[in-house]
Amino acid sequence: MKDYYKVLGVSKDASPSKIKKAYYKLAKKHHPDKGGDEDKFKKINEAYQVLSNKKKRKQYDNFGRTFDQGGPRARRGGMGGMGDGFYKQWSWGNSGASGQGFDFKDILNEIFGRSGGGFRQKRDVRRGNDIKIKIHVPLKNVLEKHEKEVSLRKKLTCPRCEGKGGEPETEMKECFSCRGTGRVKKIRRTMLGSFTEDSICPECNGQGEIPEKPCNVCGGDGRVEKEKTIKITIPAGIDDDQVIKMKGKGNAGINGGPAGDLYVVFSIQNDSDFERRGDNLYTDREINFSQASLGGETEIKTLSGKEIVLEIPKGTESGKVLKIENKGIPHFGRGGKGDLFVELNIKTPQRLTKKQKELLRKLSKENL
Repeated sequence: MKDYYKVLGVSKDASPSKIKKAYYKLAKKHHPDKGGDEDKFKKINEAYQVLSNKKKRKQYDNFGRTFDQGGPRARRGGMGGMGDGFYKQWSWGNSGASGQGFDFKDILNEIFGRSGGGFRQKRDVRRGNDIKIKIHVPLKNVLEKHEKEVSLRKKLTCPRCEGKGGEPETEMKECFSCRGTGRVKKIRRTMLGSFTEDSICPECNGQGEIPEKPCNVCGGDGRVEKEKTIKITIPAGIDDDQVIKMKGKGNAGINGGPAGDLYVVFSIQNDSDFERRGDNLYTDREINFSQASLGGETEIKTLSGKEIVLEIPKGTESGKVLKIENKGIPHFGRGGKGDLFVELNIKTPQRLTKKQKELLRKLSKENL
């Protein structure tokens, strides 16, 4: 025979308050939904149902059992007549789960800190949806890290009800559709037979309870859609179609769930003077015949707008490419930069002055 006093860890002369206190502690520790042992949890419930009831406790002390333990129901269901049905009521918080002298609804509310509308063991807490946006960035803006403010519409936790869905101080009541579980079962019939699907309750949106008076701001959803300005950091060297995740900047979660993430896709706009290939930049520069022949210096603009001096070697042919180190795009996430490549093209003049023509004729006589 089971020793119910030993199961709860109390003496045979323990007062009802001590029995209740011991039960609260053990039920909270061993509840299956809290990671506890289901069989031990059932034994704790069985012991408490007997010892918390004055009549049943007296029967148990005198005869070692209660009358309802001796019948066929006890042998079929176990748990001293309670059976699996009792455990389901205990776990799901149905209104019928009450015994003489105590109410399991109140007990569970007290143990797990629930209030208003009964215990809800399977409250559906969901993460908010992610948001994806695209930002257009001029090529020259990827040279340095900077911030940009972006406005977007997103779901935020309702400031009035703080995500609960009801008017402040309103009572919550058990959802009639799901009986407080937050889930409903649907039967789907196919050619292969019938299948039962478990889904989120559409009436309470998975909360298991609904407010008696819905929030005037969000209409009971717990979230509102508003325009939100977000500062986005654009890293130096960001590339076209590169994606950066901003954790927790997406839509607000449901029932206190975490917010989704914001995914920022970067679209790098082309520049009329520079072409990007990886982290290197390419541009061209026209030089005249004398510069190509004799060499010299010429000034060119970089992507940042600053001018630098380019050394032209003697005897440069049209199409020659010169490299200027560290004047390209910063390497993303690491130090250093790419290079700038300049293609030199010899310009052929279309209109010549009289003096220029005479000089060219003299040069032609020298085979130039």
